[in-house]
Amino acid sequence: MNVPAALEGFDSLTSGDTVVAQNIAFGILSVVMVVAALRMVTTRNVVHAALYLVIVLAGAAGIFILLGAEFVGVTQVLVYIGAIVVLFLFGIMLTKAPLGGVMEMTGAQWPIAAVVSLLIGGVTVYSLMARFGSDRLTSDGPIFRTADVSDEVFSTYIVPFEAVSVLLLAALIGAIVLARKD
Repeated sequence: MNVPAALEGFDSLTSGDTVVAQNIAFGILSVVMVVAALRMVTTRNVVHAALYLVIVLAGAAGIFILLGAEFVGVTQVLVYIGAIVVLFLFGIMLTKAPLGGVMEMTGAQWPIAAVVSLLIGGVTVYSLMARFGSDRLTSDGPIFRTADVSDEVFSTYIVPFEAVSVLLLAALIGAIVLARKD
């Protein structure tokens, strides 16, 4: 018996071993992302915060890949990690942002911000559980193909796509102008 014949009725989304491995990988990625996100907002070094952001974005890309959305995962790596974070680092380095722990940058309202963020997180979790609490995902296949996504981005949403690219270019030029010595 050859391998394709043995795997004829095999569904990777409903088989026990694959689902367990995906759940373990999801758990590891989510713990790493939560720890990195907490370190990102609590660190006093701006460069370290940007590097923690890289870890969070890489974890999100890993979760997209676990969900079978490889295109979105690779796009996450290329666009956000490869471009946006590099732009952040250029902005940090070129504007001479303080790299050490500066006490004046910590606002006195951080406890209020923490309470508000917990409330928003609670409302989000409650809303998701109220809407999708007992629903199950089906393995009928992808709703959209990669070609459908690219057709939408480069036809319907071409103007916002180009506006974001011009905005990023303007931010980079602005950082260079601010950092230039006269």
